Formats: sequence, structure tokens, C-alpha cells
Amino acid sequence: MKRALPVLVLSAAALIPVWRHTPPAPEPAVAGPAPAPSASTSPGGTTRIVAGPTVDTEKGPVQVEVTLDGDRISAVRMLRQPDHPQTTAAVPVLIEETLEVQSADVDTVSGATVTSDGYRQSLQAALDAQGS
Repeated sequence: MKRALPVLVLSAAALIPVWRHTPPAPEPAVAGPAPAPSASTSPGGTTRIVAGPTVDTEKGPVQVEVTLDGDRISAVRMLRQPDHPQTTAAVPVLIEETLEVQSADVDTVSGATVTSDGYRQSLQAALDAQGS
């Protein structure tokens, strides 16, 4: 019983730094001019590959590249994505839905809201650059 009080006090004292610890704030993104979406056209003029701008999110940068055959979205590829397990699981779902609905109007993937928002923004900018 005599040892219980000092052990309790020392344990509490050891935990105070842990309780008071606050993680460092994330560094703010450096604001610079937004890069213009890039586009390339095949010699026949029917297939276009357009890269959307990089969208900085809380989880990391997101950038989409879309392949258009005429006015139809034939492929979508992630050029940049956050290194996060939920993002890795969400990307195929976002791409599949984009190909299905043929627009950037895709649903948010549960657990990857931030990535879904960045994906939609980059994809919509790429589509806007081509007038689709």
C-alpha cells in the first residue's frame, strides 16, 4: 500500500507529456499559378488525352488524365494520388463510375471523401478544357 501512491504519482507524471503533445500543423501549400490542363491529339484527331490540373488536398495531391474518343471518355488514369489505403481502394471505383456515367458527376467513395473531391475537380477541369 505504501508503494501504490508513489507509483500512481510517477505514472501520472510520465503521462503528462503525452497528454499535452499536439502534432505539428501541416505545412500550408505554396500558392502558385495553377498549371493549365495539357492536351494532346492523335493524327486522326479523334482521340485526345487531357491531363487535369493537380488538386492539393488534405491527404496529398490528386491529378487525373482522361482519354477521350470523340466526345466519349474511354479511359481515366490517376497521374498523382495520395499514398493512403483508402485512396488506393477508391481509385478503381471512381474510374469505373466515370466510364459508366461519362462525366465528372461521380459519387463520393465512402472513406475517401477528400480524394473523391480532388478527383472530381481535376477530372472536371480536364473535361472543361476540351469542351466536353
